[in-house]
Order: sequence, then C-alpha cells, then structure tokens
Amino acid sequence: MDRPRIALLNAAYDGTSTRQNFRRELDADLVEFDAASGELPESFEYDAVVVTGSRASVYWDDPWIPPLKEWVGEAIGREIPCLGVCYGHQLLADVLGGEVRDMGEYELGYREVTHVGDSPLFSGIDERFTVFTSHSDEVTSLPPGAEPTAENDVSNHGFRKGNVFGVQFHPEYDTETARAIAEGKRGAVPDDQLEAVLAGITEENYAAACEAKGVFENFTQYVRDQRLRPTAAD
Repeated sequence: MDRPRIALLNAAYDGTSTRQNFRRELDADLVEFDAASGELPESFEYDAVVVTGSRASVYWDDPWIPPLKEWVGEAIGREIPCLGVCYGHQLLADVLGGEVRDMGEYELGYREVTHVGDSPLFSGIDERFTVFTSHSDEVTSLPPGAEPTAENDVSNHGFRKGNVFGVQFHPEYDTETARAIAEGKRGAVPDDQLEAVLAGITEENYAAACEAKGVFENFTQYVRDQRLRPTAAD
C-alpha cells in the first residue's frame, strides 16, 4: 500500500534536528512546512497532519501562531487525522477547547509514563513505559469530549478526541537531541537537576525509551486504516 502523505508542521524555531528526527521515525511521505516562519500548506490534500515540538508556548502572541491554529482547526474539521508532539500536543488541545498553562518548572529528562484506556496510539506498548520529556507547559484541562490516554505524576501526557491524538513526551528524540535540548536549558533549570538529567542520558535509558517510538508506527497504521474506510459516496 502507498505510504501516507503527511503534512509535517515544524514549529521549532531552528527546525533542522526536528526535521531529521521526524523523517527518521515516520514511515510516510512527509511534506514539510516551517510553521514557525509562517509557512503553512495551501491545501488540505494530505492523509494526516503532524505538529512538532517548539520552544514557544501556545498562548504567546507570536504572529505565526494564530494562523497555525486556524489551519489546524480546519484540518480537524475536515476529519484529517492529526498527531501533536509536546508543543503540538498542547496546540491541538488548545484548538479543540482545552487549556494550557505554565507549570512553573520543567519536566526534563527520561521519565516513566503510564498509558490508560485503549488508544490505538499505544498498541503494543507496555502500560508503563519510558520517555524523554522536555516541557514547562502542560494541558491542564482536556478539550470537551477528549479522553486522557497517558499521564504521570507531573502532567497529562496524552489525549485523544476522534482523529486527533496528542502526546506530551518526545518519542522522536535520539541521545544527541536529548543532550542538546537539556544543555539548552542551562539557566532555566537548577544546575543539580540539569546535571542529573544529563547523567541520565545513557544508551540504556534511550533503549528503554525506544518502545515509545511505537506511537509513530501506530499513528501511520491508523492513517492507513482511515484511508480504507468506506465513505458516504462508496
């Protein structure tokens, strides 16, 4: 079967490593857009949409954010499957009527998360699994009608509403990206916390976190399954 055609909305201000990570992990034909520079698709002729992480917050007044929200809202209205990662998770929640707030601190490093319910996004993934986290905002109120799909003692880590899926953690990170992201937090997190995070970026923890990469395979399979569903015209 043909690979799904996915619009990758790259919300990272310096999106090179983000682009590389998602290209490596998503078995799909990605059409990339530099969303943080205001670049958005001119149509909705895609099988799915993926919104990446960003150092921005969804409640900032940066000029590129409202058009991104508007485009994503229309894609959701057209029932195009959407996946949001970290900032993307928060943006999808915001667009659907949820609430995102500053946590007042960072959740950073390899952590354990539990998935709940029967979301297809976590098919084949252990109930408790390891992920890399890097966020200081959280979804404090899910969108109306959304179901929580993952969580830990810090925040919500996943939700689903219809064809829309969000995950707060970063299944796309490799160890190089994890170290660079952690180093970039110097001055924003206490030194002792940062050094503990850096010490925890090991091949062993990365190997454990690779299980979470299954969300990408599960999402692309979900997209393929949606393409096979009969329509009213069939």
